[in-house]
Amino acid sequence: MAAKSKTAWYCTACGNETSKWMGRCPACGEWNTIKEAPSRDRTSSRDRMLTGTSGSVPVPLNEISLAEDSRIPVGNKEVDRILGGGIVPGSMILLGGEPGIGKSTLALQIPLRCSGLRTLYVSGEESPRQIKLRAVRLTEDTPGGGDNCTVLGETMVENIISHARSISPDLMIVDSIQTVYSENIESAASSVTQIRECAAALLRFAKESSIPVILIGHITKDGAIAGPKILEHIVDTVLLFEGDTRHSHRILRSIKNRFGSTDEIAIFEMTGTGLREVGNPSDILTPMHGSDLSGIAVGSMMDGSRPFLIEIQALVSTAAYGMPQRSATGYDARRLNMLLAVLEKRAGFKLSAKDVFLNVAGGMRVTDTACDLAVTASILSSNFDLPVNNGACFAAEVGLSGEIRPVGRIEARIAEAARLGYKEIYISAYNLSDDIRRKMHRCGIDIIEIEDIAGLCRRLFKNNG
Repeated sequence: MAAKSKTAWYCTACGNETSKWMGRCPACGEWNTIKEAPSRDRTSSRDRMLTGTSGSVPVPLNEISLAEDSRIPVGNKEVDRILGGGIVPGSMILLGGEPGIGKSTLALQIPLRCSGLRTLYVSGEESPRQIKLRAVRLTEDTPGGGDNCTVLGETMVENIISHARSISPDLMIVDSIQTVYSENIESAASSVTQIRECAAALLRFAKESSIPVILIGHITKDGAIAGPKILEHIVDTVLLFEGDTRHSHRILRSIKNRFGSTDEIAIFEMTGTGLREVGNPSDILTPMHGSDLSGIAVGSMMDGSRPFLIEIQALVSTAAYGMPQRSATGYDARRLNMLLAVLEKRAGFKLSAKDVFLNVAGGMRVTDTACDLAVTASILSSNFDLPVNNGACFAAEVGLSGEIRPVGRIEARIAEAARLGYKEIYISAYNLSDDIRRKMHRCGIDIIEIEDIAGLCRRLFKNNG
């Protein structure tokens, strides 16, 4: 009779192992994340640790050469920028996002657009024929791409590494890590143990061979990457796709990068031939209409280290059904209610009996408090039915006392507005020092400094009584 395999309990959030099931993980504190899986062979692991079979030797830090570790460009300026200049040899990148957001499309576009990069594309979800059909669609505008791309339909990690060693590509893409399994582990594919061990095996291969590996990962309904939390810890870079699949714009955000900054984002537009780089997002997010419409204001938003201008739309009307409605798309509804309370209490505008609808154009989501002033200006414009000057934009936070508060990176915001041809920008009166004020005035944009909402109204609607 075969011996019964031992099982243990693992936390799917952090990978912590326990001897029995628990409702709450004692390590990370998450609830209902403990799952049963085959236990690891601790005896053999201890023996390997005691004997030591690694062939690596200690090397002094000042003797390590960086000459051969130049970054590998992927043929996409936005991706290269968010990675810090390209892919570092031997690194492992985890690319996550919702279904249909464009993960596989972006990964396949790398070998199609960069003909000098020999790539092994490993697919566990699609057949090679399906990948070919998608590649034909992605290369309609640039036929002939993909000459250096090899497709492998395989899910066993041992076979994947064996083929990679024989081909020795410049880059390996695995789509997706949740479909890969090891024959040495008894649990099913996509289990905590399988994902952890397969990712560790691919990481060892990447470090030993200096071949970078891109892993595509699914995400859960909570927005976290599926699998144990240790998956995000062992990789070098974590890129997360954001955006609404009902809109064409996608945001690629770096939430971890050992070789670059995590303050960078890349914006793409989904088209019929794949993801198109958006080098200047302000051009597609700013107004594309006449100057005589009320309820519209342009705010300066920072996402990471990148400034861009977005259009804020507001509609204020008399409540038709007794109970006033408050609706916000792309903006925090609680912050909208706070700004309405400030306008009512501190500025005397009677908005409690009116419906207020707010929308951020282009499907973007605003988290920067510097857009408070633009939201306030759009609400006042719609309430008075008076348009805001088409050449004006806003960059300031509104406090609970009705004061206009300063925001960070104001120089970058002003420079971006001036570059796009805006004539004036409204900011806090406490945001600029004298030296910076003189420097910014040379940008060719009129900087209007205001202290409170009353001052905003006087400047915005001074020609309308």
